[in-house]
This record gives sequence, structure tokens and C-alpha cells, in this order.
Amino acid sequence: MTNQDSALTFPCDFPIKVMGPASDAFETEVKAIINRHASETEQLDITTRLSKGGKYRSITIQLRANSRQQLDAIYQELTACEQVLMAL
Repeated sequence: MTNQDSALTFPCDFPIKVMGPASDAFETEVKAIINRHASETEQLDITTRLSKGGKYRSITIQLRANSRQQLDAIYQELTACEQVLMAL
């Protein structure tokens, strides 16, 4: 798929939401995955939130996506991670 086949126009701001256990290891792993695919200057904002019961954590990364391939690579690695329960 090329950028012309995408509904998105690149570069664009794009939120990625990841859910997993409420552990520091989960947050560290998610940040490491994002860092492998997006430089710190492309990461606009990172927010975390604990579930009501405190068992799960959601991490939202707002980043400046440069291509569909970049987003695909991020999602592939996130979904392959055993700690990630869901990536949106």
C-alpha cells in the first residue's frame, strides 16, 4: 500500500492507544517499541491512565507519522508484544 492508497495524508498527527497490565515494565516496553520507529521529535505527547481497579494501564502516544509503513511497523511490533492486550 502506498501513501496514495491511504485515507491519511502524511505526515500527520496520529494517536496510538495501547492497553496492558499496570506495570512499569509494560510502559517501558511500549515506549521502547515506539522509540524504534519514531524519533523523540516525532512523539508529540504521551499520556498514561490506570483503569478504575488499577489492574490495567492505557498509554496514548500522539506522534507525527511519516508514512503508512511506519504505522504498520509500529502496530505489528505492538501486537506481537506479549504484554500488550490491545493496540488501537
